[in-house]
Amino acid sequence: MNLKHDWINSLLIALTLTLCMFIVVDIAYNERMWEFNPFAFRARLLAMGITITTFFLGSFIYQRIARYSINKSKDKKKASWKEYVLVFLINFTLLNITHTFIQFCVNLNDTFKWGESALINVVVSLMLFLYYTLVRNGILFKSFIEQNLQLEKVKVDQLETELKFLKSQYHPHFLFNALNTIYFQVEDTNGEAKQSIEQLSDLLRYQLYDIEKEVRMEQEISYLKSYIAFQQLRMTERLVLDLYFDPELKDQKIHPLLFQPLIENAFKYVRGEYRIQLEMKSDGRQIQFEITNSISQSQSTKKKKGIGIENLKRRLDLLYPDKYNLEIKQTENLFVAKLTISTN
Repeated sequence: MNLKHDWINSLLIALTLTLCMFIVVDIAYNERMWEFNPFAFRARLLAMGITITTFFLGSFIYQRIARYSINKSKDKKKASWKEYVLVFLINFTLLNITHTFIQFCVNLNDTFKWGESALINVVVSLMLFLYYTLVRNGILFKSFIEQNLQLEKVKVDQLETELKFLKSQYHPHFLFNALNTIYFQVEDTNGEAKQSIEQLSDLLRYQLYDIEKEVRMEQEISYLKSYIAFQQLRMTERLVLDLYFDPELKDQKIHPLLFQPLIENAFKYVRGEYRIQLEMKSDGRQIQFEITNSISQSQSTKKKKGIGIENLKRRLDLLYPDKYNLEIKQTENLFVAKLTISTN
């Protein structure tokens, strides 16, 4: 419906411009447009068809110019002088080509009417400038509406994410309290079991109580180390871990629990040589994280990315729009995940 309405509006504007051209010509030559013979009627219909066709061509060009200028301009609300000069040149070219073509088609023996051309250039050019302004403002208005709709969508997505997070807190909160109960039921002689319960409790405590909107990298790395240590408890002794955490990563602020899904994925699918390599370093205002785990040849055809990867991408889109890069690669023997986040 919107496209249909736009087409009808453009046609009405084209007819209005054609009528204005007829009025200008009639005033210039002391004629009355409602007093003409069959030849004049056919001539005006021909002129109207040529004018409307040229107008739609010009309207298409105006749309392109306006969109290009708006996208390139820092202050999108104001048109530059270069933009106005370009519109003037296009108006001048289209008007004179159209006028000359009409003169040639309507009356082959008639000479070019310079006075008529000057009047048309002055009057119609002003109207076309006004039309271009309307086109430009229409694009800006649509862009403003789309941005507002996108902003509202982001807000709704964030609220839904927060709601899901609050719902997901019930299970770890219950488990945290249950672990405290089990801890005191385990005999003191079973030190390994108590240590495992303590490690798991610390992980849950970080997720439930120790995190705010953002945390220091030092806190996040401490949590990741505890998480890795806990994962090691259930792994075979064949597992080879190669870990590196940049000492420069201390006071940088980061949203929590963004790297943990990638580590969980590595421990979940490690096979083959049973090797995991993790590197986290600082590069200016970027935090660069890379984790590689070996896989078996049978896994290489499945191309698994882990259950938490898609949720991680969604969180990154909400928390760091246009400020992160996540790469997932898989070869015959390796699965590699790289995450770079700009913290500025």
